[in-house]
Amino acid sequence: MNKFFLLLLLASCRILTANAQGITINVPEITKPDTTASSKAKITIQGLFQARYAFSGNKNVDVTGLQHMDGKAVDNNYSIKRARLQFTSEISDRTTVVMLLNLADFEGNPSNKVLENAYITYRLNPYIHLKMGQFRPAFGLEDMYPVDVIKSLDYSNQYTAFGNNGWQSFQLGASIFGGVGGAIPIKYEVSMVNGNNRNQLTDNNNGKSFSTRVEFELEKKLQIKLGLNGGLASVYGSHVYASGADLSATVPIVKKWSLEMETEFKQGNNHALYYAMDSAKRVGTVSQYQMRGMYFLPNIRYAINYHRLSSLEFSCRYEYFDEDFKHASNPRQTYTPMISAEFLKAYSARIQLGVNIDHYSKNVPLTTQYNNSLFVVQVQSRL
Repeated sequence: MNKFFLLLLLASCRILTANAQGITINVPEITKPDTTASSKAKITIQGLFQARYAFSGNKNVDVTGLQHMDGKAVDNNYSIKRARLQFTSEISDRTTVVMLLNLADFEGNPSNKVLENAYITYRLNPYIHLKMGQFRPAFGLEDMYPVDVIKSLDYSNQYTAFGNNGWQSFQLGASIFGGVGGAIPIKYEVSMVNGNNRNQLTDNNNGKSFSTRVEFELEKKLQIKLGLNGGLASVYGSHVYASGADLSATVPIVKKWSLEMETEFKQGNNHALYYAMDSAKRVGTVSQYQMRGMYFLPNIRYAINYHRLSSLEFSCRYEYFDEDFKHASNPRQTYTPMISAEFLKAYSARIQLGVNIDHYSKNVPLTTQYNNSLFVVQVQSRL
């Protein structure tokens, strides 16, 4: 028994001292029906920690963006944004299992949270891969990278809205993805998901959400990529859609300086808003409730490589989003200027200073549709 606890302690210490690329644990197989197969499965453990201090620039608006009339808004707050652990197991040369947990969700109500990714992939051949479980279906540029390498404080407003409608963020379902080379390399993904968000026991209706993304690498040196996205779904018997396009590029300026740019546009039905409304307040059918948005994000990177400081980045994302432009249009324009310091490599450690500035066409008292400025200091570390 003492030897068992000693081994457990040594394993725990190894995890805590893992480098930024994660650690690999070789786990002996219990059974070996195939003597030609590898005798060990590789498990890689990685993690992400993000904490922030935020304070509102408006004393009547709290840190969540909610406007108060009594002057008692909580205008500053410390929080743990993400505390993730990811487990990746290569159980064969063709099969991989991934699980991603966000332990920060335990701070609040963990219902339908905590578990983010939980899927298995199988490589049929170099051009076709199969995936099933809970994952982020590819439906935009922001689905192509994790949040810890984003060039702003967080994902865009439209990413959140299209996630709430089942097109992005973590969904339950299956997909086929892959790519082909050539003069213009192409990547693709076709997904079929429940469309009612993560960690749901069952689908909330018989319909499914079908979506696809095709990405073209137009120029390799400047990394110019064009993405086209489209989706159709049946929700409670009604047909809804979503579509979008995105463009990204990296332009070298002078030695150590580069400009990274990305822009994206999306439009589709806001069926989550429609079915959340009282039926007596609905005007028309779900097809008439539509949202649209766009953002432009330039990021200037200076590869300083001074001791442990790897780079400095300066960005300012502009967003436009309207959640119901045909009925109760109230466009939200958001500016997010930010400076980021990267330490070590691959964002192993990062400090971000920024402000999220929201402007609405009209302020709605006692709601989150109210002009505000949220100042954020965020630190992160990849384990």
